[in-house]
Amino acid sequence: MSDNNSSEQSNQTILAGLDPNIVRMYKKDDAGALVFREAWVESFSGEETDGADAPETYFVVNHGAVGHVSTSKEVSVETLEEAEGMLAAFTEQCITDGYAVLAREEQSLVVAQFALKSNRVSDRDKHLANRVKETLTAHLAWRGSGVLEKMEFNPAGHGLGKLNVYIVAPDAARAVANVKVCIREEKLDFTKLTVATGPIDDPSALRAKHSPTGGTAFSL
Repeated sequence: MSDNNSSEQSNQTILAGLDPNIVRMYKKDDAGALVFREAWVESFSGEETDGADAPETYFVVNHGAVGHVSTSKEVSVETLEEAEGMLAAFTEQCITDGYAVLAREEQSLVVAQFALKSNRVSDRDKHLANRVKETLTAHLAWRGSGVLEKMEFNPAGHGLGKLNVYIVAPDAARAVANVKVCIREEKLDFTKLTVATGPIDDPSALRAKHSPTGGTAFSL
């Protein structure tokens, strides 16, 4: 198998697996800070809840300032239909309060890039990608600061490689700060990390905001 084919099989589009039932909205508060609210429905079968006969359903609300740990609350409800009604009411209340869904084109592109030792995707590289996906997805989600869109392995020249993690972010600066904290705390090759930001649909305009060398040059 060629290196290119190996890389293609290791690349992942993350957004395809996201729950479409999450309602997430943003607005700027009176001080000009970006804040968010989100809600979703969780339903577990009896096998997932210690053998209970009836499924357990919860309505979950999460809110806070973008870039900071949010506050979450869940409410147990009798039926899925009741939970879906609560989700619809939540959406209406958010709109009344001035919140709105941010379209992809209204957000920024943030790329977390890891320098790899080889353009051959090793088991260690795949493990790194899985750990980054797992930890960074949760870290950003609970701060409302970004959604992982896709991951890819690319050659970097001279036999080296790189792992690119694409993030759609409502506030690029907050996302960069959160990415750095997460990768450092989880000990996920922070010294090999570069984080760049740019327009959502113009990767050629990406510029590094954090890099091991301190420069702004960046390439995917």
